[in-house]
Amino acid sequence: MTKRTQAKYKIDRRMGENIWGRPKSPVNSRDYRPGQHGQGRRSKLSDYGVQLMAKQKLKGYYGDLTEKQFKRIFAEADRRRGDTGEIFVGLLETRLDAVVYRAKFVPTVFAARQFVNHGHVTVNGKKVNIPSYSVKVGDVIEIREKSRQIPMVIQGIQSTERDYPEYITVENDGTKATFLRVPSLDEIPYAVVMEPNLVVEFYSR
Repeated sequence: MTKRTQAKYKIDRRMGENIWGRPKSPVNSRDYRPGQHGQGRRSKLSDYGVQLMAKQKLKGYYGDLTEKQFKRIFAEADRRRGDTGEIFVGLLETRLDAVVYRAKFVPTVFAARQFVNHGHVTVNGKKVNIPSYSVKVGDVIEIREKSRQIPMVIQGIQSTERDYPEYITVENDGTKATFLRVPSLDEIPYAVVMEPNLVVEFYSR
């Protein structure tokens, strides 16, 4: 098992939820936290604890972004007019690695970040290797020709674990996607309940 896979499973167990909805998540059979005290009774969280957990869950979902990265995206959402929580998740969904994951080019969001980093993806015909690249409405994201037979890509495209969200269209045998619009919270196919409003409260303390 790779460190990346171990980290993914550790996030699930730390949150106590199968946040990606994957069949192999250890939470499906062990719904307690990792560590020697993990099976102990969980104490009731304070308001701060609830907000922190909501923040950690959302941050973990997108490949366990660093706090600096996550806070920078929040600051951009907070700067814009409108519902900060809605804008925040919209910005997270426009990250190139998130779009690659939603398009099922690869099986996991962790793999999506690595896939982009290694230069396997183009945006509007140009290679982009920055996972945080902000995809715009109408952008066409495609797997490069030479990368389409990578086992991880074949696994992702053939996976039945997830459906394509309505804000992305996928064609060309699953190797080409178009980003149609920035989604609202209720359109994003989270496997568990996400509460960006609590993240807003956390950073507004």
